[in-house]
Amino acid sequence: MIEVKNFTKKYGKHTAVDNLSFRVERGMIYGFLGPNGAGKSTTMNIMTGYIAATGGTVRINGYDILKEPGKAKKCIGYLPEQPPVYQDMTVQEYLRFSAELKRVKKSERREQLESIMEQTQIADVKDRLIKNLSKGYKQRVGLAQAIVGYPEVIILDEPTVGLDPKQIIEIRTLIKELAKKHTVILSSHILSEVSAVCDHIMIISKGKLVASDTPEGLMTLMKGGRQLELGVCGREERLREILENIPAVKDFTVESGRADGECRAVIRTDAEADIRRELFYWLASADMPILQLGLSEKSLEDVFLELTQEKPDDVLAEAAPGTDGSEQSEEAPDTDSSEENEEAPGTDGSEQNEEAPGTEAAEEDSDI
Repeated sequence: MIEVKNFTKKYGKHTAVDNLSFRVERGMIYGFLGPNGAGKSTTMNIMTGYIAATGGTVRINGYDILKEPGKAKKCIGYLPEQPPVYQDMTVQEYLRFSAELKRVKKSERREQLESIMEQTQIADVKDRLIKNLSKGYKQRVGLAQAIVGYPEVIILDEPTVGLDPKQIIEIRTLIKELAKKHTVILSSHILSEVSAVCDHIMIISKGKLVASDTPEGLMTLMKGGRQLELGVCGREERLREILENIPAVKDFTVESGRADGECRAVIRTDAEADIRRELFYWLASADMPILQLGLSEKSLEDVFLELTQEKPDDVLAEAAPGTDGSEQSEEAPDTDSSEENEEAPGTDGSEQNEEAPGTEAAEEDSDI
């Protein structure tokens, strides 16, 4: 479906995306996850043909996005972080205009637009000016625009930013519905959003792909082992003896608890080992009542932080002489910047509208 191979994007001396490669298969929801400034939106803009890569290739259904942009863009529906809507149009006028740009057949436009408005739940506001709509409805209108023409791939850049909890749930539900007929790529830095809707997660940090797997696979990959938190009544020395006699225990720490006669331990084992039953019998035979026994496993948040945290060498490099001000300048090219958002379709001028994914020259006399 989509093949990204060795592509790089540089802004002067700053590398926003560094030799990135991945594949997107049909019929799945992909989460593109990373901290602010990681290069997510730059990657999205390159995949959709808004900006050119410094090097590498992007193929959509076998079409090179630079060499065959018309054919490649027909396969893509794109919702930038800021919905590319015309404020002084009604919802219906705007979607009709989008259908014209995407060359949807005249005989199919009315039926398709009515179906899309029902699907995105904006049929009840179709005759209202977009500027008078709430942010949640504007987001839905932008999403409806991305669906027009029924492209194979829907790319959504931060689709729930600025929405209230109810609107976020509604957009997530809509994304899951879209996945029944489309491949969806969802860019976000909100971990709960990605884990709630995505089948596969790609994590990007400092322009590089650092992980690509299912949510469960990522947590298994990064788990490395289990960790038990134990609280008992008894002597530290006796608890140490018991833990040393359990083969699956890799290491542990024991310390006195807050109350007299209480001690606590943190126990680490292999990932596949579960010693809770064995530990219970050992402690029972030693007359050491269990006050607390909990299994601690890494969450997606833990995985994300571990994969994207700065290493000491990176911190030292940033603090090197002659780099004053570089941090601020390096963040400027981030894809969340206003300069690149201004390049989104429909935000200013007809030339940008002509570059929208899946859009070619508009047909004349194209009223529904």
